[in-house]
Amino acid sequence: MSFGVHVNGRFARDEPRAGQCLRTYLRERGWFGVKKGCDAGDCGACTVHVDGEPVHSCLYPAVRACGRSVTTVEGLASPDGELHPVQRRFLDAQGYQCGFCTAGFLMTTAALEAERGTPDDDGKLDDLPRAFKGNICRCTGYRAIEDAVRGTRHVERPCAGAAVGRNVAAPAGPQVVTGTARYTFDVEVPGLLHMKLLRSPHPHARILAVDTAAALRVPGVHAVLTHEDAPATLYSSARHEHPTEDPDDTRVLDDVVRYVGQRVAAVVADSEQAAEEGCRRIEVTYEVLPHVTDPEEAMRPGAPVVHAGKGPEARIARVADNVAGEVHGEIGDVERGLAEADVVYEGTFRTQRVQHASLETHGCVAYFEPKEDGSGERLTVRSSTQTPFLTRRALCALYGLPEDGVRVVAGRVGGGFGGKQEMLTEDIVTLAALRLRRPVKLEYTRAEQFHGATTRHPFTIGITMGARADGTLTAVRMRVVANTGAYGNHGPAVMFHSVGESFAVYRAPHKKVDAWSVYTNVVPAGAFRGYGLGQVTFAVESVMDELARRLGMDPLAFREKNVIGPGEGMHSPIGEEEDLHIASYGLDQCLSVVHGALEEDRSAEDAPDGWLVGQGAALAMIATGPPGGHYADARVSLLEDGRYDIAVGTAEFGNGTTTVHQQITAGALNTTEDRLTVRQSDTDVVRHDTGAFGSAGTVVAGKAVLLAATSLAERLRGLAARHTGVARHLCVLGAESVDCAGRTVSLKELYEAGHALGAAGELAADGHWGGSPRSVAFNAQWFRLAVDPGTGEIRILRSVHAADAGKVMNPMQCRGQVEGGVAQALGATLFENVRVDERGEVTTAAFRRYRLPQYADVPRTEVHFTETSDAIGPLGAKSMSESPFNPVAPAFANALRDATGIRFTELPVTRDRLWLALDRRQRDMGNGTGV
Repeated sequence: MSFGVHVNGRFARDEPRAGQCLRTYLRERGWFGVKKGCDAGDCGACTVHVDGEPVHSCLYPAVRACGRSVTTVEGLASPDGELHPVQRRFLDAQGYQCGFCTAGFLMTTAALEAERGTPDDDGKLDDLPRAFKGNICRCTGYRAIEDAVRGTRHVERPCAGAAVGRNVAAPAGPQVVTGTARYTFDVEVPGLLHMKLLRSPHPHARILAVDTAAALRVPGVHAVLTHEDAPATLYSSARHEHPTEDPDDTRVLDDVVRYVGQRVAAVVADSEQAAEEGCRRIEVTYEVLPHVTDPEEAMRPGAPVVHAGKGPEARIARVADNVAGEVHGEIGDVERGLAEADVVYEGTFRTQRVQHASLETHGCVAYFEPKEDGSGERLTVRSSTQTPFLTRRALCALYGLPEDGVRVVAGRVGGGFGGKQEMLTEDIVTLAALRLRRPVKLEYTRAEQFHGATTRHPFTIGITMGARADGTLTAVRMRVVANTGAYGNHGPAVMFHSVGESFAVYRAPHKKVDAWSVYTNVVPAGAFRGYGLGQVTFAVESVMDELARRLGMDPLAFREKNVIGPGEGMHSPIGEEEDLHIASYGLDQCLSVVHGALEEDRSAEDAPDGWLVGQGAALAMIATGPPGGHYADARVSLLEDGRYDIAVGTAEFGNGTTTVHQQITAGALNTTEDRLTVRQSDTDVVRHDTGAFGSAGTVVAGKAVLLAATSLAERLRGLAARHTGVARHLCVLGAESVDCAGRTVSLKELYEAGHALGAAGELAADGHWGGSPRSVAFNAQWFRLAVDPGTGEIRILRSVHAADAGKVMNPMQCRGQVEGGVAQALGATLFENVRVDERGEVTTAAFRRYRLPQYADVPRTEVHFTETSDAIGPLGAKSMSESPFNPVAPAFANALRDATGIRFTELPVTRDRLWLALDRRQRDMGNGTGV
């Protein structure tokens, strides 16, 4: 039987492979708008229409499309290019962030709209939780998507010189909604080979032998790489400006495996199928070694040593004790401070592993291209990364390559959340590309994201706090144990950061911390939104509530009495950071927002009869950038056509930095953002950029852009003065020209004049910022919720978040960052949990086993911004990508405590845990043992 299918109006006769799904069939034919998020029908990123019906193409057999009409997001617009009404509404509302899920939401919405008024209309568009039960967004918190569906417009029109502070549209919006935005794998590379990884079945073992003969006989297999083919160099997969922040404990391929899922060998073949078959045929002989999965047990004498044999060159704090890093410090005398307290609370709090769950999985493509000077070839690595420059540096060091021989570029990145501040695929793919001199691709499956990437660090926090009867804190003591897993990437740094601002935000004369980052034989942890602060803030803010209750004080008033104020020093037992300042202070306004919400709240009236109702709040402070320097270079240039070019190294993955950089430049040059183009996240573009992490996109890269744009404005005014003979101060930049005392000089003319005057260098300017000094940002979260005591069901009646973001560069985007952070934190609070068994093997390696927040789970959070302007950040701005996450879990736990009388000290607070706790309390009260 001959095969044929219409795709977006084009007829395709290519017959699909046996068992091929429609998603891969479409992507192999260039329809890259069809995304891979899960390959299990869980996320909806691959949604297409088959004869008008929305289907998950990852589950739909391609052969079933024979004789049918398939529409992808690229075919949603009319043939003349006019956008579909749904696409236009998603643009107007900016109903996306990274955009990787957007095609799925567009296709689902468009199909449901087409049903309106037909016999098939079952009212789903009036019930969006039901309509979107098959679609997941990790970034937005869903409010922006709802606004797009309902036709709410947020985007404002361009206005020369007035971009900052307005809802300027993301420049990639048209590409996102039409499926033409190019993510990592949305490129065609001729002669591409595919890599698959064989992973360890053991939590700890030595590889004695690897027999690759049978794998090499598989048709299409080109190479099988083992530890014998890889460099012996030790490094860290973590990417930091200063590599010494992380222990060098990792090899590309090791002869010792330390967790279930560690890569053992790589097979490179003509197809993924051949590579997978090659993996199945590799025979490995292991010597199984003792393993340890509990960090407390790992530190005890006689425990299995995870990195036995590594010396001081690895920078591991104590190899024999499995301690990757540790910090100990004390201010004052904590024992004396506790003795002076009238009330003391002591408890132990635990947080779990959480997956970043970026819908675009880790992966990269490496290929060779001619050098611009014609002197040979260089390696190009196209990667889903937050750190192109640091990854290039690491690859050059690992393989002895010159920097001009390697280019690393990130397309649009489909979500990051810290998980892509790692080098997890580029190292092994580069090894294969250098060996074969062929293009090589490795794209993680969703399962590999769970057992082969990284997670948030699980923490155990023992905390003791004391206060006098008047509500004055006297002492804070913490014992923190972070489980870094099998490797120490980010382990010491996360541990160190977790006990910084969490201590410093409250005044107390006596503070003490003992903290360890501990190796175990489980999947490695890594960077995650908040970088350790969220875990410790959960403990601190929970205890603050408990102390207030025991003192009979209002919890907000208790916090206000003890928080640091403007101009005060930030004291932590790990030592003061000299470059960290309170350069603006909005915490008082954040707490005022919570007070206001409490005073006028009527949401308790919405609780069903018999349900328990409670409210709770929490606050958090975070530095507006990483310590030790975070560097960014930028260049802004006038182009021949009178437009401007912005070159910056930081990556865009839904964080909105591209838009902010345009706004900053438009303001400095008194032009409109539509006259600016941005080149970014490419090591060819600028000299250096540390990367898009630590909320640095605005406060570091944005500062570099501001310096470059401001410098260019001065240069252009000077050039115009030379060209016209008019005094510099009379030359005023406009959107498309310069007004020189009444004479209009177009920017095109000015460009030509620059070359004619031998002043072409004045047509561009550079900016550099080193990330220091740094300021702090504040956030406060408040919930009112209701609990069904009979079932453990929780309903969030109201969610309010106050954010001190300094000058808000783009309210629409900043609100989206807050909403997304709250939604992600709610997932970690309520149900997200990367579970491992007694061997350390991940048992939740799919979205349907690892529950992510869906549309129906996330409340519409009311977001309030304070009126502050920072003395350090660009134009008064502060960071706001990570910080909204941190106060959510404790605020929720405090509201639960208020509703139920039970203090929950372990996350997540799942419905079954809640019900069991309620039932236990009820039985204890019946036995006379409860209160």
